[in-house]
Amino acid sequence: MGTVGINFGAAASGGGFDVTTTVASMVANLKAVETPWTNQLTTLKTQDTAFTSIGKDLASLSSSLLALTDFQGVLASKQGSSSDINLLTLSSAGPTATAGSHTVVVSRLAHTSSAYTNAIPTNVTLSGGLTIQIGTGGAHAIPVVISSSDTLATYAAAINFAGIGVTASIISDTTGSRLSLVSQISGSAGQLMVTSGGTTSATTINGVTTPAVTFGALMDTTAGASLAMNTGLTGQNALLTVDGISIDSGSNIVSTAIPGVTFQLLAAAPDTQIQIQIANDNSSVETTFSSLVNAYNAVVKDIKTQEGNDSSGRAEPLFGNPVISYLQSTLSLAMSSGTASGSIRSLDQLGITVNQDGTLALNSTTLNSALNSCYQDVVGYLQNSNSFGLKLQNTLDQLGNQSPTGALTLALRANTSQEATLNSNVIQQDAFIASKTNSITTELNLANEILQAIPQQLNEVNQLYSAMTGYNTKTG
Repeated sequence: MGTVGINFGAAASGGGFDVTTTVASMVANLKAVETPWTNQLTTLKTQDTAFTSIGKDLASLSSSLLALTDFQGVLASKQGSSSDINLLTLSSAGPTATAGSHTVVVSRLAHTSSAYTNAIPTNVTLSGGLTIQIGTGGAHAIPVVISSSDTLATYAAAINFAGIGVTASIISDTTGSRLSLVSQISGSAGQLMVTSGGTTSATTINGVTTPAVTFGALMDTTAGASLAMNTGLTGQNALLTVDGISIDSGSNIVSTAIPGVTFQLLAAAPDTQIQIQIANDNSSVETTFSSLVNAYNAVVKDIKTQEGNDSSGRAEPLFGNPVISYLQSTLSLAMSSGTASGSIRSLDQLGITVNQDGTLALNSTTLNSALNSCYQDVVGYLQNSNSFGLKLQNTLDQLGNQSPTGALTLALRANTSQEATLNSNVIQQDAFIASKTNSITTELNLANEILQAIPQQLNEVNQLYSAMTGYNTKTG
């Protein structure tokens, strides 16, 4: 700590000294104690920034790898095609699908059962009702009992409200309006059976019993005529063969004939064979491998950067930090870990090689060849127990700041602890300086007042001496 001198000239001059400047000099000396602490805080914060940046790139690397090690990731994705999209379209090929070719013949499409009434004027009131049964289910009697002004629209709403598995709507054209009923169950299991009239069941709700009601045929009350029910479509199942196996499907969307594959039947053609081709999605796999290589190279470049100087010639924040050497050595070991999977024993068989600077290079031709010749071996090399992929994933978890025990997490935690101590020291020193500033200012103001009063005091002494001796010191 430096010393502070007070310059006030001759004691008898009465000029005193500059209290503000003197206090500022003293405070500067006290503040200098904080300099090593603030310098260390700055260093730790730049380290935090560097650690966080590396952690972000490690997280990106982990995400890229996860797309390959996930059982339902990109290696499980499939592509599919139909040889005749006018007869059959492929809806999806999921992770459980297996690459290969399948032959499909569509003999008949599935129909959903429907029925409709004769046309009547739109606002004609109704009476009576219908009994509706779907497939082998129970019959539901639905009378027109809402009001004396029920129309086709209000009766359709009552059927829909009943929730019996049929959709009711009104279809209108130039001839009038019809009540349309469509089964909500596709195929023969949803066959509608609609009859006029019926009897409702007695019900008891909250102790109140509603007796059974018997009603007649659905009637147009204006014309006094019953509304005949007509069959629209008869419910029937689709018939097809898949690889020679006969399939009966209640829907034209078939998802159980080929594992992991869903396709839609568009037209029947009993004499036409349709080829469904399921293939591995090599293009997406290659894109993901490229992302993995780029993400790994970003981490390697992060580490290399911290081993040198910045543009101003100063050492990088993590220069010589043991965490950097640990990251570098651990990553290098992980890239050669993992057991073989069939014919795949190393990364170079997947087109991945190591450059002299530690970064990776990807040969897409070599990778594509491996995917075409031994796809499942590639999958195993990334996803089997003790595989390269899973071991690298575990290594990244041990290094990054996403895991509570990751190397970067622990390094950041250690820095945070030091920063807390240093900030506490600064706060305490600032409090001490604030207190000291007040007391020093008070003391120096008092001393300054005394110095400034000396000439007056000397003059008083001189006058007293003159009065006592008759001798004036100013004139000799």
